[in-house]
Amino acid sequence: MAQKAHITVNDLTMAYGDFVIQQNLSFTVNKEDIFIIMGGSGCGKSTLLRLLVGLKQPKNGSVFYQNTNFWQANEQQRNEIMRKNGILYQSGALWSSMTLAENIALPLAEYTDLSTVEISELVSLKLALVGLSGFEDYFPSEISGGMQKRAGLARAIALDPDILFFDEPSAGLDPVSAKLLDDLILELRDSLGATIIIVTHELASIFAIGNNSIFLDADSKTMIAVGDPNILLQESKDPKVRQFLTRGKTYLSEQYS
Repeated sequence: MAQKAHITVNDLTMAYGDFVIQQNLSFTVNKEDIFIIMGGSGCGKSTLLRLLVGLKQPKNGSVFYQNTNFWQANEQQRNEIMRKNGILYQSGALWSSMTLAENIALPLAEYTDLSTVEISELVSLKLALVGLSGFEDYFPSEISGGMQKRAGLARAIALDPDILFFDEPSAGLDPVSAKLLDDLILELRDSLGATIIIVTHELASIFAIGNNSIFLDADSKTMIAVGDPNILLQESKDPKVRQFLTRGKTYLSEQYS
């Protein structure tokens, strides 16, 4: 069965003013991929994520959401595309003065015509999906870091997104919590049929859940590998890619045993 492109990036250049971060990026994210954006520190991973979610415009090149050229579309078209996406930020980005239920209800109240009762039912469902059933009335400060990440994920999936974006989802988590989050990401991909794009340097996660990836190099300022990270580990001839992935492989038995 042929794969269907969800996002297609063509000849992309990212820059801050005249300072080029990455250039000549061309890759495809297929529907229901778990697509990993990886590379060393300072290579532009988070900048690429910001560009893909519409927070930063590229210097050159194009980003297609299926057949729509995102940066040539009008504001209404871009907003419609973004409304179909969910984002989990590194910190979870929950409002500290609101309960978990109130945090998750925000996008539902803003973008739907659902009644208060219907929103409340959906909030409970989303929390149950991420293993937080019964925590509706808790504040973020009253739960652990791993639970905050899951609550942020519940908010990200509130509107049943087509694409989920994650910025370093396992940052700050212990190995057990990181493994549970990886398992949850796989379950949500399968249950929602969503495409998932993850910025991460956590190599145990890269091997466990990624089926497609791009490797950004800070020195050459371009991509030096693309594909399934497990296949790249076996077949890549680039020493930077091999060093990065081989280093991660040595930790797998410790973190995921």
